[in-house]
Amino acid sequence: MNRALDALTGAAFLALAVGVSDAGHPVAALVAGLVYLALATVGFGWVRGRGRRWALVYVGVQLALGYAVFVLSGATVGAVLLQLVLVSQTVLLLSLRGAAVVVCLVPFAHLGMAWRDGLREGVGMLAAAVFAAVLPYLFVREQEARVRLREYALQAERLAAAQERNRVARDIHDGLGHSLTVVQMQVKAARAVLQQDPRRADAVLEKAERQAEEALAEVRRSVGALREPRPPVPLSDALRALADEASAAGVPTSLEVSGAARPLPADAEESLYRAAQEGLTNVRKHADATRAELRLDYTRPAAVRLEIRDDGVGLDLAAGAGYGLVGVRERAAHAGGRMSIESERGRGSTLSVEVPG
Repeated sequence: MNRALDALTGAAFLALAVGVSDAGHPVAALVAGLVYLALATVGFGWVRGRGRRWALVYVGVQLALGYAVFVLSGATVGAVLLQLVLVSQTVLLLSLRGAAVVVCLVPFAHLGMAWRDGLREGVGMLAAAVFAAVLPYLFVREQEARVRLREYALQAERLAAAQERNRVARDIHDGLGHSLTVVQMQVKAARAVLQQDPRRADAVLEKAERQAEEALAEVRRSVGALREPRPPVPLSDALRALADEASAAGVPTSLEVSGAARPLPADAEESLYRAAQEGLTNVRKHADATRAELRLDYTRPAAVRLEIRDDGVGLDLAAGAGYGLVGVRERAAHAGGRMSIESERGRGSTLSVEVPG
């Protein structure tokens, strides 16, 4: 935009130099025009970005010089073009409101003419000044829109990256964390019975080996940052497998299904499955429970609810939720549902997740 205005200013001065020959004060007009040209090219670049005070000084000086050139040159086309350059520059310096003042002032250069000629020329100059103000204003708005679009694109990119990091972190925690917890519990159980019952210890270690293989698969999936769906089995069967794992790890766990099972959106099923996985992991690691229970409720007409109950020591809800429970809440919210926790010290906890479906 600055280069375009510099070119227009140069063209206006050339027009002034050509048309000033018949004027009453050609030398004075050219000198004033040359000063105007220097300020409009070099001075404008220096003033821009130095604050409103310098911008007002620049506009005032150029407006006075423009009047002088206009009068000394005999109202040539070049003098009019120089005035229009100032209008465009004012938009860049003082915004459209400041330019509106200059637009209203530049036609007063015709006050020395006969009133009919002055009115006619003044109206024409006013129309040209309005046009000269609108073009740079539209250019500025377009540039601002481009900047905002770039900022929005960067924000969207950062948000997508953060969401992907959170997704991978949830997958690692919910999948790998769960599997390693089961392996840990099974190894502890094997060590406890190794001397008394080697066969049973071997069976427990075999389960730990299988669980470690599943954990390795989870690592490969998360490193690849590719979400693989839960195994293509009914939700109740997948929950029953989790209950069996928890029972094998030392916490007897049952599954109760109410109502007729029905298909659910993939993100809703994933949310319920991961909630059960995280809930049972917490029961084994922290609850010191003697039993746990999964309750899957299809009886609601437009929602499915899962509860993970235990009879352990309870949770300190005032301490806030851990990362795993935060992931459960995020998954539920992503599926359009919600998560809640009820707990009482010494009387166990209930983790509930309800999703549309």
